[in-house]
Amino acid sequence: TSGESTVGGVTTTIRLARPSDLRHLAAVEDAGGALFEEHLGKLPAALRAPAPSGGERDLAGTLLVAPGPDGAEPVAGFAHLTEHDGHAHLEQVSVLPARGRRGLGTALVRAAMEEARWAGHDRISLCTFRDVPFNGPFYAGLGFGEIEQLEPFQARLRAVERSLGLDDVGARVVMVALLRRGPAASQVTDE
Repeated sequence: TSGESTVGGVTTTIRLARPSDLRHLAAVEDAGGALFEEHLGKLPAALRAPAPSGGERDLAGTLLVAPGPDGAEPVAGFAHLTEHDGHAHLEQVSVLPARGRRGLGTALVRAAMEEARWAGHDRISLCTFRDVPFNGPFYAGLGFGEIEQLEPFQARLRAVERSLGLDDVGARVVMVALLRRGPAASQVTDE
């Protein structure tokens, strides 16, 4: 997968990660720690710990990257797409804070959704903080809706998050989006 996406008048290239990109991913993810601390207060150890390496992420799924404009950064943002029990899951989306609020995160999420759709999935899930503006509300704006009935893998992911103390600093939710062509894609609700 490689392509350009225009969001808010800015054209962004999203492509599969190359081996040379992997060494930059942890620094991109770690750079967002201060933003979470602003919204959540003192972070649990799991959110203060160094991010997994790009190599670790590469072994566990598909990585999409967005280079910085004009080569300013080798990687300005990335999305990590995984598969659990035959289901697509958006494990991580990170954008350098200096590149935030310019459509890069939106382009990465849309590219991950398209990648999952082309891999044969009809929906994609993620776990996130409900009330952090660049988490729950951001994903809701891209067609994700909160669900209560969790798949077994989602319940396992949430159990790990609880054990790491993530629920102690903010409400965590599982969100799902349907993967369809065109503007008819809508939020998922429990039926």
